Amino acid sequence: MHNAQPWRFQYTRSNGTFSLFADLTRAMPHSDPTARGLHIGCGAALFNLRVAASHIGLRPVTRLLPDPAVPELLATVRLDEPADRTDGLALLYPAVHDRHSSRAPFADRRIPDEVRQALSEAAHQESATLALPTGSHLQTVLDLINDAEGYDHMDAAREAETEQWARSATDEAAVDGVPEYAFGPLKRGGSAPARDFAGRVPVNGRTRTVFEDRPQLALLSTAQDEPADWLRAGQALERVLLIATLHGLSSSFATQALEWPDLRWVLRDPLSGTGQVQMVVRLGYGPTGPQTPRRPVAHVLTVED
Repeated sequence: MHNAQPWRFQYTRSNGTFSLFADLTRAMPHSDPTARGLHIGCGAALFNLRVAASHIGLRPVTRLLPDPAVPELLATVRLDEPADRTDGLALLYPAVHDRHSSRAPFADRRIPDEVRQALSEAAHQESATLALPTGSHLQTVLDLINDAEGYDHMDAAREAETEQWARSATDEAAVDGVPEYAFGPLKRGGSAPARDFAGRVPVNGRTRTVFEDRPQLALLSTAQDEPADWLRAGQALERVLLIATLHGLSSSFATQALEWPDLRWVLRDPLSGTGQVQMVVRLGYGPTGPQTPRRPVAHVLTVED
């Protein structure tokens, strides 16, 4: 959430194992009181580690939540040789560097069926499901996101939490958060959701534009709703995003309704009524989005013998 990067890694040379910990100092108690979003973000970082290991010929052996006595220890990844080339991880490596969130309008161009199928399969490989709602279900999702934005504006604590992670043009030393150049234009019309990180602060030179009328949203769901499921959702999310990038798609997140438990419940497929929606992703053809800052490696990785 909000490019908070709430993770830290520890590498132990003696057994060739990475440990992934939640950085609870970067939690968002108002928008993410259960730390579900934090787990999803850490799961995405975990997936990128798996991709990088496979890229250099190593096989990442992953365990989720390996020690119940240490809940902030989210996963361990032991690096074995050789890598399993049948899982497709190594092929995703170029997209790790190319994928960025894009808060610009996308073209009203339908994603082909074969690409939709590839995205669905990517989620399935990580024990999740991906659906692109249409018709009344899509309209319900859009309405819920709009409702959530209204609730956010009436909640001073949530507004302040979002503003905490917005970075102005003068903050050149930022290593996290959403920088001003990545806010995207102000929405003048259209149905696509577009979260405004500027809040009540005007941004000089920021334009207004019309967003797409037929947004293509993807709902990522898991069967259950426990911390391990959130970590699986994060890994599924990242696999989907990397596959989307390789197919020339741009993406952004529309998580507003997920941050309100009563609204999140209604996001589910109205026909099946099953599954727990973990992420809402906006997909389409358009600008790829700018790079955003990353914390220095020394801030997120420690190495011990």
